Formats: sequence, structure tokens, C-alpha cells
Amino acid sequence: MALPPSNSTPTNPKSAERLAAQQDVFLREVDDALRQDQMEGFFTRYGKPVIAAVVLALAAFGGWLYWNHRQNEQRNADAEAYVQAIDSMKSGNLDAAKGKLEPLAKGTGGSSASAKLMLAGIAAEQKRLPDAVKLYDEVANDAKAPQPLRDLAAVRAVAANFDGMKPEDVVARLKPYAAPGNPWFGVAGELVGMAYIKMNKQDQAGPLFAAIAKDEQVDSGLRSRARQLAAVLGVDAIEDVVDERGEPLGKAKGVEAKAGAQVAPAAGE
Repeated sequence: MALPPSNSTPTNPKSAERLAAQQDVFLREVDDALRQDQMEGFFTRYGKPVIAAVVLALAAFGGWLYWNHRQNEQRNADAEAYVQAIDSMKSGNLDAAKGKLEPLAKGTGGSSASAKLMLAGIAAEQKRLPDAVKLYDEVANDAKAPQPLRDLAAVRAVAANFDGMKPEDVVARLKPYAAPGNPWFGVAGELVGMAYIKMNKQDQAGPLFAAIAKDEQVDSGLRSRARQLAAVLGVDAIEDVVDERGEPLGKAKGVEAKAGAQVAPAAGE
């Protein structure tokens, strides 16, 4: 901001410096007054909304901190309840375990699904199969539950109610799991194979049992059982053993021992 020229402008250098300093102080005071006036106008117009927004932000942050604290406490309490339930089950006190798990089953997500699976296991152990199947189905159909738990529940529901289901329904529910490479191939495949036998579809059951017997990812006990079932159905479930050149050496170990046991009595006759 420039001042109008004055006829009384001093010619003395010191007086000129003093006048310039006075003008600078005056300009700063005017500038400060202008800024103060602008701030007062801003707060007069927007002060209440700004204060309200700050208060709401602080309240939201405080609420989030409290919620996070409560969530951590709840997770710790749930974990402790699970441990106590497992201890009760190990000691054979199924009713005590059930009492610990029932409140957890009323929640949502993975914690609820895990609790329901354990409750279903307790119901099956207590010969309450309808209750067990109901709980398994609830987990299998729960879109919020982790997929591995849903798959586990689907397979166990059929296993628990196999005798009460039509074989066609068993195949329909478990066929997606009874495929090589699926984590549930062995268990689901065995159930589907038994359903095929009930349906007089031995031509489908035999190859399925053979595939289970040859899958090294399947439990050894289940593979052995599948190998025997495949043999009964006329399907060879034993892979040929070959040397480094690919030349056949005979059947896998175990079959040779069985064959030797059958030949030994003949040699002693």
C-alpha cells in the first residue's frame, strides 16, 4: 500500500529513514488488522460448523479406540472359552464343553463356524445325529464362514447322515469334492464310491476307488481301504514298479508280499 506524496517529505536522510520506518509499522498494523478482521469474519461464518466437525472427528476416533479395545477383549475371551471347551472334551465332559461353545456359536464368521463344528462333533458323539447334521448344514451354508470350514462341514454332514440319505443325494452333494486334487478327494470320494455301489454303478465306483488308492496325498489307511474295494470290484489299483529304464519289475511292494504268502502254502504241499 503506497502513501500519497507529501510536500513535507524531509530531505534529511535520517528523517527519511525514520519516516520510512513509521510507514512500515503503519502498513504492518493495517495488514494485521485486515487479517484479524478476515479471521473474525471466517469464525463468525464458519466457526460453529468447524468446531462441530472437530468434535465429531474426536468422538469418532475415541469410539474407534473403544471398539477396537472391546474387540481385542472379546477375542481373548473367545480364545479362552475355546481352550476350556477343548480341555472339557479331552476329559470327557461333553456337557461342559457344550456350555462353553454355545455362546460362541451365536456370533458370526469364523469363530461361530468353529464353535458350531465342535458342537456338531459333540452331538454326533452323543448320538444326536439330527442336531449334528443341522449344525453342519448351518456352517456349510454360511456365506460369512471361511470356505475351508464350509467345505469341512459339507463333507461331515453327509458322512454323519450317509445311511439316512439317498445315494443320488450323496453323489450330488459330494461330487465336486470327489475329484483328484481337491483336499477332500479321499474322504468325499470314498463316500461317493459307496453311494455308487448302492446305486449298482460298480463301473463308476471301481475306478474312483482305484484313483483314491493311487493318490499319495490321501491318508494311507484310506488308500489301503480304497485299494481293497477297487480289487473287489475288479479294478487293479496297484501301480506297476519300473526300473530306471522304464522296464516293468512287477507290482508295488505289498502286493508281492501278499502273492508270496499265497504261493508259500502251495510250495509246502
